[in-house]
Amino acid sequence: MRPSRRPAARRRATALRREAVLAAVTVASAALLGAAGPAAPGTTGAPGAGDPYFPLSGNGGYHVRHYDLGLRYDTSSRHLAGRALLVARATQPLTRFDLDLSGLKVEGVTVDRAAARFTRSGQELLVTPRRALRGGEEFRVAVRYHGTPRPVTDPDGSADGWIPTDDGAFVAGQPQGAMTWFPSDGRPEDKSSYDITVTVPQGRTAVANGVLAGQRTAHGHTTFHWRETRPMAAYLATATIGRFRVQRYTTRDGIQVYNAVDPRQARAAAPVLRKLPAVLAWESTLFGPYPYRAAGAIVDQVPDVVDSLETQTRPVYVCAPDLSTLVHETAHQWFGDFVSVTTWKDIWLNEGFATYAEWLYAEQHGGDSAQKTFDALYARPASDDLWAYPPGDPGSGGNLFDTPVYERGAMALHELRRAVGDRDFFRILRAWAAGHRDGHGTTTQFVQLAEQESGHALNRLFHTWLYAEGKPNSA
Repeated sequence: MRPSRRPAARRRATALRREAVLAAVTVASAALLGAAGPAAPGTTGAPGAGDPYFPLSGNGGYHVRHYDLGLRYDTSSRHLAGRALLVARATQPLTRFDLDLSGLKVEGVTVDRAAARFTRSGQELLVTPRRALRGGEEFRVAVRYHGTPRPVTDPDGSADGWIPTDDGAFVAGQPQGAMTWFPSDGRPEDKSSYDITVTVPQGRTAVANGVLAGQRTAHGHTTFHWRETRPMAAYLATATIGRFRVQRYTTRDGIQVYNAVDPRQARAAAPVLRKLPAVLAWESTLFGPYPYRAAGAIVDQVPDVVDSLETQTRPVYVCAPDLSTLVHETAHQWFGDFVSVTTWKDIWLNEGFATYAEWLYAEQHGGDSAQKTFDALYARPASDDLWAYPPGDPGSGGNLFDTPVYERGAMALHELRRAVGDRDFFRILRAWAAGHRDGHGTTTQFVQLAEQESGHALNRLFHTWLYAEGKPNSA
């Protein structure tokens, strides 16, 4: 995620506060695949995954392998009708489990085609299947639902999830917005393949993740079928809808590019989007091969939202991005999407890395060196917001997507680069992406990898730049 170049910062955003194919998926954490065992009466999945910042985000007791979402959206009434089929595996015996779903009315739930009992409690949809599920058993959950989706309000006051626009909807789910439009397991570490089918009034375009698998128009409506076969966290899914100009092509490396641009942003966006193939190629030389078959951009016009987001394969932008923003969100395809955080406490692993990619791009394309950028930041006084809190533990309030996580997180990486040298530094970045591919990681694991690859003791460096309060004594 990267705040747009608009004057207002994310934490000051207030305009929306009142609107409150099945692919085999390789997941890095073996804990997601629990051992089989007999069902035990009274065994329920936890209502949350225990994230220190969002304790009710995600659920315990199962892993979702695949989501098949069928949506129909009326852009005039803003009514959404949905059908979600989740293919999951129980990681423990289950007599009940939860799904994350906010606001929308549930019409019915089945588990393995048998009607299941369900109740609602806040953002939790509690499902009791007709029979207990054994640990290790694969099962299918189907949920029918409808209503007017409304975004959730994050701790910093900004809107998150399904956000209505004047011609459709802008759908960006970080950190907890996926539950505003489909029932899910909202843990960033729970990654799944997706089929997303969206029917909209003719003349509108619905854009989601991965490759466009089909498109048809009949009776005044157009249906778009998108397929993402690589593992994806729920918050990285999108189904953005609007009147878009569409551009499609394939890069020299065989990446299928699909750009959807609001006509009001087309002129400003065109020069930057033309650079996407070159940015993909440049980042691939630094971070390893591009992880996905598809790429592109969704450029919408959303005046009351200040954040763009690295939705997998196809980032969403609230207005025409500048080149630095394009570099940032594209870098997230490796750092944030290909390798996700395990908990939101480690968000600097996403944002610090993508910010440092901006520094590297400038350095290698005629701009300021990374050292000059670092020095300018370090020159800020101790009272500056840059030093307001440590990026390795930003807290559960409005700090998750603010300056220290981005800029001081990037400074930590630059200090690592200075300590180990360019050869080891870039090997560490490539090894991080390759070693945690399609999975997730933690700061502790990154520090261990950096020490292993470089042969340096680095705990003190990372403590200073990620966890120490205030401005470090020396650069």
